[in-house]
Amino acid sequence: MVCEEIMQILEEQSPAALACDWDNVGLLIGSPEKEVNKIYVAVDATEEVVEEAVNSGADLLLTHHPMIFKGVKQITSGDFLGKRIIKLIQSDTAYFAMHTNFDVRGMGELAGAIMGLKDDSVLSVSGEYNGAPVGMGRVGNLLAPMDLGHCAEFVREAFSLKQVKVFGDTKRLVMRAAICPGSGKSFIQNAIEAGAGVYITGDIDHHDGLDAVEQGLCIIDAGHYGLEHIFVSYMKNYLTKRCEGVEILTQDLAFPFWVL
Repeated sequence: MVCEEIMQILEEQSPAALACDWDNVGLLIGSPEKEVNKIYVAVDATEEVVEEAVNSGADLLLTHHPMIFKGVKQITSGDFLGKRIIKLIQSDTAYFAMHTNFDVRGMGELAGAIMGLKDDSVLSVSGEYNGAPVGMGRVGNLLAPMDLGHCAEFVREAFSLKQVKVFGDTKRLVMRAAICPGSGKSFIQNAIEAGAGVYITGDIDHHDGLDAVEQGLCIIDAGHYGLEHIFVSYMKNYLTKRCEGVEILTQDLAFPFWVL
């Protein structure tokens, strides 16, 4: 398959038009005419990921977070970003990013399904796609009422995490839950207005956590990567079904920090 065909398949999953205005998605490095026989999927295009993709012989690197975000004034081997860009160009490895367009159509539904949410809907609607509302996160009912402590354990196990951070009384019973992978503190009010008893997201700071609890909303902070790594397995399955004859490689779980 040529890269342009794969780009169309990715567009069908999460159209670039759904991305936030400030975002940078799509083909960021390479030619649409490039022949693609092997794709490497990861969350971030770190130096290690770029090295693994190139060494594996991947023709296309696909990540959730775009490596090239803001304007780049120079590309040199002495710069931490520049050397990754140079590496990909020199090895003729195309690079594609699916960020907020996948958040809006893909990530929330997937996370909600992993949580087993029933009667769920979009947490923060930003538009429509094929006549259905799309946006950030999901909100719905858990399979059964559980206390916050058990809910946190469920999240930790469901998303293969070593730990989560909890704001609120771990003995409080919760039934309605909101979830937004990534950095979701800007949707705390949406979760409150939707009647959620617990909000599962990442990047919650001290004051936001305390303020949420004061308003009756418990928080489970599973980390930014902690929830978004589901992008990798989802895209592997999606591309395997849609791209016959193309080998799909993935980065192993690689949490970006240690808790000692």
